[in-house]
Amino acid sequence: MREYLVSASDVLEECATDAKQGLGAGVAEELLRQNGPNRLKEAEKTPLWIRFFQQMGDPMVIMLIVAAVISAATSVAQGEADFADVIIILFVVILNSVLGVVQEAKSEEALAALQEMAAATSKVIRGGKQVEVHSQDLVPGDIVILEAGDSVPADCRVLESASMKVEEAALTGESVPVTKHADVITLEEGADDIPLGDRKNMCYMGSTVVFGRGRAVIVATGMQTEMGKIAGAIAEAQDEETPLQARLNELSHILTILVVTICAIVFLTGFFRYGSGFITNLDLVLNTFMVAVALAVAAIPEGLVAVVTIVLSMGVTKMSERHAIIRRLSAVETLGCTQIICSDKTGTLTQNKMTVVDHFTENLTSQVRTMALASDARWDDTADAAVGEPTESALVADAAKLGFSTAHLAQSRPRVGEAPFDSGRKMMSVVVRGKDGYMQHTKGGPDVVLSRCTKYLSQDGIVPMTDELRSQVMEANKAMADRALRVMAAARRDWGDERPKGFEPDYLEHDLTFVGLSGMIDPVRPEVKAAIDEAHSAGIHVVMITGDHIDTAVAIAKELGIVRDRSQAIMGAELDRLSDDELAARIRDFGVYARVQPEHKTRIVDAWKREGKVVGMTGDGVNDAPSIKRADIGIGMGITGTDVTKNVADMVLADDNFATIIGAVEEGRRIYDNIRKCIQFLLSSNLAEVISVFVASLVGFTILEPTHLLWINLITDSLPALAMATEGAEADIMRRRPRDAKDGIFAGGMGADTIFQGVVIALLTLAAYFIGISTAGVSLADAIASDQAGLVGMTMAFLTLSMVEMFHALNMRSQRGSIFTLKGQNKWLWASLGVALLLTFLVIETPLAQAFDFAELDVAHYLISMGLSILIIPIVEAEKAVMRAIDKGKK
Repeated sequence: MREYLVSASDVLEECATDAKQGLGAGVAEELLRQNGPNRLKEAEKTPLWIRFFQQMGDPMVIMLIVAAVISAATSVAQGEADFADVIIILFVVILNSVLGVVQEAKSEEALAALQEMAAATSKVIRGGKQVEVHSQDLVPGDIVILEAGDSVPADCRVLESASMKVEEAALTGESVPVTKHADVITLEEGADDIPLGDRKNMCYMGSTVVFGRGRAVIVATGMQTEMGKIAGAIAEAQDEETPLQARLNELSHILTILVVTICAIVFLTGFFRYGSGFITNLDLVLNTFMVAVALAVAAIPEGLVAVVTIVLSMGVTKMSERHAIIRRLSAVETLGCTQIICSDKTGTLTQNKMTVVDHFTENLTSQVRTMALASDARWDDTADAAVGEPTESALVADAAKLGFSTAHLAQSRPRVGEAPFDSGRKMMSVVVRGKDGYMQHTKGGPDVVLSRCTKYLSQDGIVPMTDELRSQVMEANKAMADRALRVMAAARRDWGDERPKGFEPDYLEHDLTFVGLSGMIDPVRPEVKAAIDEAHSAGIHVVMITGDHIDTAVAIAKELGIVRDRSQAIMGAELDRLSDDELAARIRDFGVYARVQPEHKTRIVDAWKREGKVVGMTGDGVNDAPSIKRADIGIGMGITGTDVTKNVADMVLADDNFATIIGAVEEGRRIYDNIRKCIQFLLSSNLAEVISVFVASLVGFTILEPTHLLWINLITDSLPALAMATEGAEADIMRRRPRDAKDGIFAGGMGADTIFQGVVIALLTLAAYFIGISTAGVSLADAIASDQAGLVGMTMAFLTLSMVEMFHALNMRSQRGSIFTLKGQNKWLWASLGVALLLTFLVIETPLAQAFDFAELDVAHYLISMGLSILIIPIVEAEKAVMRAIDKGKK
């Protein structure tokens, strides 16, 4: 049953209850057993130990573990106790898992926060008596009493309303409290349903009564409420891979295939070299295993997973300094490729605070004073803000700007009587006593107030109301309404020294003097316009999604440059009439979605995602939570946002500043650029290791051992890679189009660059080995016959590979730009190179050299290795120059 479309008596009959008697205690207990408690289901949490082992599911990590097992088995089979490889590999694996759990552990507190929004206890009618019960014990059919300050405990149909206003912004996006009534709502012609925000005879769980009082019958509890539907949508929404995660998983699969293929080739080579005796010769098989392990270690960038995690963590810290709190580590990277930002209006683009922005009056002092006196809100000097119902607070704040605080007004003009606001007559009147006698101040809707006015307050004093003056007032009212302003009219009546004999509305509200109009709106945040302009220049499309009225939404959107006119806006009811295919075909036509419900927001996000776009969704209310979780990057508001929204968001804006999103996008793009630089650096280095080890294994000599490769990957490679995370943003970073999430990690020529640079580094490393053995007077045949004979060559290869990667790190400051033209220096990169150089020297020149099987080198060996290593800079500079020329020719 759609309770808002039928009479209250029909709802009571359907619920088998009575408006005065309520439910009997026994009936309520039975219904509670049938329906369950009036609370939301809690999300199941993944145990910490499971989350820890889930981090090990990455194919790259699995390969590392397999390499460790093979290495350990080989050492045992050979009767050795060398577990250095195993210890280093396991250290990497455990470190990565710990970092992943610490940074990405998600405490699903959204449903708990939803539960806390409901009232702890409620006043209900049971057996003809008003009693107070725990809200979780409420059942459909209970008659609840609602008063100002109460939280609505469940979804209910209004039976009685005495000027009751309910704040529903968190649920519907409506920027002002909604006046509730008990009348039946009729469907407009052609409409299938009534939007949530227009159901004036319904109250929903999670909303708050801010004015008046009322009585209602509960029609839904727990997960059957609108809040419960949102909770269910949150629970059902699945986390998806970010573009970077997808690319790294692809890379893992490629490396897996590469390692398996290389290992197969190594074994086949051994089989063809030694014939059938290869299988039965345990020493040959174990030696081949060691070569396979070395190749696996060389192919896998052990530090990559940890480096990416740490780089993202550093980005999290950097973003927190810019008021963007990252809850999901991967959100840092996703921000960089965001193409669509679907933003809630109330509290996100606007201040969620009604503000008077225009007046129509010939006596501003009288206008603002009348509005303030005819309001129940008050001005708090301590907080420097108005306290009370939002509309009245706006009027009181407007008066306070001119020096008329309510405390001062109450002292100089104490209230002696009033006719409270009533939704039927749409007016409120108060009578005050001043030094000149009694004065009545009235405010309300312009049409009803003007109909009671016979006089007009002009600059020259009070004059009779004429048709011309009445027409001017109505034109001013229309002009304000066309700007989506909420308009209130002020009037007064001078009672002189005679106190009114009564305060009934019919007695007070006639023969009034019109004073003026006040137009108010929830204004845009001052920084948002510039932020949206910057988003557009960065190729990001901004869409407004709101539960507010379409006229208000379009006015705000036009002011911000989101849309040009009304044709680019659509209402939720119209959206319901579009199929998914029709919406997909027209998704680019709309910049504003008004009067939407939570499921509409998720549907819009999904439509953009089906277009292949990376979608961000901002918001602060409970109604935004499902779509925030569904989006690629969910953005919650830290100040005005509900706990529900913040708990499902990937990023929370600590200052509720839309401009912070754009700053975070810039930071995300910088971080992704730097991650690509790290990946290119690490993979080109690993490719060089693979080529070197593979060539050596085919020829039959040992150029580098697994321990050497692990040291290089974790020390020489990882320290500069981490330092690259601090590299500043390119000058044009916010003038680029967002990168396509479908682009592979090697897009933009990075794949060719990686291969070329890897081959060059491998050639320099092989050259160092051959120079090393020749200077030691050892032939290649001797080096093949005995690993001991080739120790000098192996040590020079290790030194050269370590040094060339350090110099290559300088090349990676820019993929295409010359390092000699880059502005500024990366002090952290220089520091990391210094540390890596020191550690390399220590491992060769200290007793550690024995553990690594290194030979002693003289000064000439060092000079030759440094000479070979530094060649990587002019070679890559030449490659960059060629690629810049090619890119320029394509434009």
